Amino acid sequence: MEKIIGLYLILINGIGFCIMGWDKHQAKVHGRRIAEKNLFFISIIGGSIGSWLGMYYFHHKTKHWHFVLGMPLILLIQIGIVYSWFFLF
Repeated sequence: MEKIIGLYLILINGIGFCIMGWDKHQAKVHGRRIAEKNLFFISIIGGSIGSWLGMYYFHHKTKHWHFVLGMPLILLIQIGIVYSWFFLF
């Protein structure tokens, strides 16, 4: 089970990183963008580290306060949930 969770997290964080890059590319070429709610959704379902890293690697959404505060907040909440799950239950 741990391997499946690990593979899922690697995959979803890779997706989070890539969609930040893709959305940045689409912004530059005036193409079809990814909705902000979808960027946050990927982060919420486990891709917060990849999304956050992609945000700064591609310099994308770094001037939007809801991303600058939201992505690390989602990550902190996820860390708190994992900590609670393993150490408090």
